[in-house]
Amino acid sequence: MVSTSEIRRGMTIDLDGQLLKILEFDHQKIGRGSAQVKISFKNLRTGANTVNTFQAGAKFNDVRLEREIDQFQYQDGEEFHFMNTETFDQVVLRDDQIGDVKYYIREGDTVDILTYNGEPIDLEIPPSVVLEVTNTEPGIKGDTATGATKHAMTETGLRVSVPLFVNTGDKVKVDTRTGKYVERA
Repeated sequence: MVSTSEIRRGMTIDLDGQLLKILEFDHQKIGRGSAQVKISFKNLRTGANTVNTFQAGAKFNDVRLEREIDQFQYQDGEEFHFMNTETFDQVVLRDDQIGDVKYYIREGDTVDILTYNGEPIDLEIPPSVVLEVTNTEPGIKGDTATGATKHAMTETGLRVSVPLFVNTGDKVKVDTRTGKYVERA
């Protein structure tokens, strides 16, 4: 059991039989009365996002997830196929389970798949990845009205704002938590 004072981002809990991943939380103390904690969750089975408020000190069932290293093989419509690098077992995750992570993985990349009682539940990737820019407008010298950035499309379909000096074919480092440009690689 974990209380509201022990929770952290990325933690998975069991609430009323649902496996929920904590996306964000905020402790709120308003004048009189006890403090409350507002928590944003992602349901790991359905992919739905919800926000609930709890009294400070509320307790939740902590869930222990097992981690296995898998290699991303290919995407087939709404399904993403992975292979365990040790046992060569195939794992399939749906688009709603993966969410925006699909913009940060390429064929051949290794990722951590989290399982609960043998069922693949979630996917973890590194905090930053290097992606190739496939399409961007040319940067015009002196065009600083837009903050000296322009839009670029990466090989995975991610749209990211990059500095004017980044061109098509360049590789850029992108923060997977925020989706923002970090540096040219």
